[in-house]
Amino acid sequence: MVKHIYVIRHCEAQGQSSDASLTEHGFHQAEVLAEFFADKKIDRIIASPFLRAIQTIEPLSTMDNINIEIDERLSERILSTRDLPDWYEKLQATFIDMELKFDGGESSKEAMERIVNVVEGILQSDAEQTIIVSHGNIITLLLKNYNSNVDFQFWTQLSNPDVFQLSVKDHEVTLERIWEL
Repeated sequence: MVKHIYVIRHCEAQGQSSDASLTEHGFHQAEVLAEFFADKKIDRIIASPFLRAIQTIEPLSTMDNINIEIDERLSERILSTRDLPDWYEKLQATFIDMELKFDGGESSKEAMERIVNVVEGILQSDAEQTIIVSHGNIITLLLKNYNSNVDFQFWTQLSNPDVFQLSVKDHEVTLERIWEL
């Protein structure tokens, strides 16, 4: 049996805070995303507690009558609790040194372990096709866990939304970007 986990980066949002809503365009993208998945039999939907992640998947949840499970481990990674004017360079450095950590933040390794634990739980469940909705940085770290070529540059090329398919058969994981811009 092949299990599929669809990893979705949220649609266009109005900001980075946990309560930032989707933009008008983002709500339209969420409808398009629901249509994108219309022909797939989804068993579970698990989302970050951030509003933009929930709003991204609500149209599909409503269309397929699937409850959205909220999982804190899908929250975006916190780089630092302090304002970092050079956050871009600091983020890039965390992809080189996976243990690097800034004030109040988590390392790439810690964030990766957090989201990989969600996927491992899904793989042990009965669900054959699961959607997880999360955020760019932590999704990049998840994908890096399964493909060492995923790096900071990869993160810079993500779109809102973006969709990747992790397929697992006999403990063999394949990764494919399935969202067409």
